[in-house]
Order: sequence, then structure tokens, then C-alpha cells
Amino acid sequence: MAAIEKVKVVVLGDSGVGKTSLTYLIAHNKPILSPGWTVGCSVEVKLHRYKEGTQAQNTFFVELWDVGGSNNHRNTRNVFYQPTHGIILVHDLTNRKSQVNLQKWLTEILNQDSTNSNYQHIDVDPEQFLGSTQIPILVIGTKYDLAEEKQRKNQYRRLASSIAEQCGADEIFVNCYQARSLAPGTSNSVKLTRFFDKVIERRYYSRASPFSDKRRPAALMSHVLSTPVSARSHAHAHAYLSPRFYRMD
Repeated sequence: MAAIEKVKVVVLGDSGVGKTSLTYLIAHNKPILSPGWTVGCSVEVKLHRYKEGTQAQNTFFVELWDVGGSNNHRNTRNVFYQPTHGIILVHDLTNRKSQVNLQKWLTEILNQDSTNSNYQHIDVDPEQFLGSTQIPILVIGTKYDLAEEKQRKNQYRRLASSIAEQCGADEIFVNCYQARSLAPGTSNSVKLTRFFDKVIERRYYSRASPFSDKRRPAALMSHVLSTPVSARSHAHAHAYLSPRFYRMD
């Protein structure tokens, strides 16, 4: 049986923005009942049909690496970033600071040497990074239901995410406890599908390396171009789709 290839999408954002609930919703098309705090990293896997309905249609595994947002692990979590084929930046629509911090998260993953420095004070131009890395990015705002409630009470005004504008990335808003947030045919679902297709396109149908920044060591570039996942039968698909957990002491 033909092998099913995979791509790795890293999901980043502050603690408490809802990354675990989001990745579960994307992978299983239903909300998680009792999400916990992620220590280190957890992985959900989605079976995605690339360019569905066309002659180029193919099936891929999309690994969603939910990286814990605790500052306690800032200097060590870069072990989860290699390789990276796509990035989902997540912020809480009711927490303006979590949106502002997306620039720091983008800095951390695209300029990994900064994880050992005081990167909070680095002035970053995302376009500079994206022009060299070519890594697809999607920005997702969570807790949309709470934001709408605050807006009705005139306590909140949603601001467009500057990081999405600067990166030229799509941005969607979801309520992770409602499956219809990503229901097939919705604008959110279309943008998510387009993002996954772009990740797969860049990984398998383009010669550009996901981490092609010349400032990076050759060893890192070689590691990014990892070998495809080995063949798996449908009988083993369920085991592969189970979430995996990585912890740091």
C-alpha cells in the first residue's frame, strides 16, 4: 500500500488561549470535553485531503504540534520546532496581550537562537522572516463567543491582528466548543483547508526549504527536509491518529 506522507504544523500562543481545544477540534471535528494544561507538547493528527475534488487530490497526515506556552520552558521548547512546515498562531480574542505576543512567538520559532536571549525587546519585521523562510502561517483567534458577548455590552472592541496583516496571512475566529466553527463549507473551514494545502504544497511540491534562512546552520536545513513517514495500513491508522504527549522536566 502506498505511503501516507505527513507535514508538521506547529501551534503557538500564550498559555490559556485555547490551543489544546483548537487542535482537538481541528483533528476530531468535535470539541474536547475537558482540556488540560499542556506541559511540553502534545500532538494531534488530522487526515487531510489535499486539493480535494481535483485531479491532484491526495491524502496526507497533518501533525498539529501544540506547544505549551509557559515561560518556564522558553529556553528548551525549540526542540519541538524542528522541522516546521507550517505555523498556526493562536490568540484569545478577549485578551489583547495574547494577540500582541504573537510577534514574540513568531520571532521565537523563526529565529530560534533568540530563545536564549531577551527576545521580548527585539523589534521584529515578520515580512523579513517570511521573505526568506516561505513558511505558511495561519492566525486564529479563539473564544469568539466571549468576545461577541463583551462587544454587545460595549466592553470590548475587536482589533484586527497586526501580525496577520504584516504576514499576509489568513485569520479566522472560532469558538472551540462549537463544532460549527469549522463546519465544512464555512469561511473558516475554507481558509483552514487552504492553509493545509499551502503547507503540503510547500513541503512536497516546491523546492524551497521551509527553513531556508542563510543565517541558519546547514545541519538545521538538512534536518528540516526530513524523510516522509513510513507506510501505514488503514488498520493502523487509528493508532497513529491518537494524540502523543511530550513533557519537559
